[in-house]
Amino acid sequence: MEYIEVDVRGLSCPEPVMLTAAALKNNPGKALKILASEAHVRTNVEKLLKSKKVAFSSSEVGHEYEIVTK
Repeated sequence: MEYIEVDVRGLSCPEPVMLTAAALKNNPGKALKILASEAHVRTNVEKLLKSKKVAFSSSEVGHEYEIVTK
């Protein structure tokens, strides 16, 4: 599966949430792979996806996080 990658590693909120929201809007129907470096960023992006009723899976990869929409 091909993903639109949204790399928000090292960014401070609200920027990761804003970039994720823009990627959702600009790529309707396409799967996103969001890369985050902080746990609170992961939580905030997950909240955004839940509020928009977007299915996703989330995992920890080393010391970073990967959220993939379905």
